[in-house]
Amino acid sequence: MTGNLSPFFIWFGDAFLFLRDFLVSLFRKKFEWKQFARQLDVIGTGSLLLVGISGLAIGVVLSMQFNATLARFGAESLLPSMISLSVIREIGPIITALVVAGRVASGIGAELGSMRVTEQIDALDVSAVDSFNFLVVPRIVAGIAALPLLTIYCDFIAIGGGYIGILIERTITFQEYISAAIRFIGPDDIFPGVLKTTVFGFIIGFVGSYNGYKTTGGTVGVGLSATNAVVLASLLIIVAEVLLVKISILFF
Repeated sequence: MTGNLSPFFIWFGDAFLFLRDFLVSLFRKKFEWKQFARQLDVIGTGSLLLVGISGLAIGVVLSMQFNATLARFGAESLLPSMISLSVIREIGPIITALVVAGRVASGIGAELGSMRVTEQIDALDVSAVDSFNFLVVPRIVAGIAALPLLTIYCDFIAIGGGYIGILIERTITFQEYISAAIRFIGPDDIFPGVLKTTVFGFIIGFVGSYNGYKTTGGTVGVGLSATNAVVLASLLIIVAEVLLVKISILFF
């Protein structure tokens, strides 16, 4: 039993040391702003199309599904409010995080993994460049910064998709839809949904960077790093969502 648990404890300890190195580099070393801007563009701008399509589909599906349910109780007028609240509080943040994790975590893992097995990271260290501070820190910080922006973007697209879904069933003006959609929305609905995506962004950047930076085993190891990054990041996002929902209920 102990032998089976040993790899887990070794991995956990190594991840904790990786986190420690990140915090030390972030607060005690020069921040690489150019690398940060580049990674923010890769993570943020590069994910706009995928996140937008996902948000549109979510809005249309929620609209059609909720409309059928509310029609049983004669409460179709609440449909815009249900769509907006569902998207802003829970569905928008988690779907955005999972979509970005699938694209970005694997990309970071594969990129850094390739640099590791081709000894490019070793070359940076030999050249007196702190490879960790140069490669890892900007990616994690960019993930933290990009996810809230992508979530807000997804929320707007999803709410717009909800309007399209309603038009399939009945006629309503866009002004009437938006007025009903924002009727019950307050700061207590917006802030928890946006703030928790910073945690999701950290998970994506951290897991992708950790798996890529620690890659071993040549080209096969690069593939494993990319795959493990996606699987672990998605799993941790779901676990974090459960915990953060409980915290948001207590404080908001």
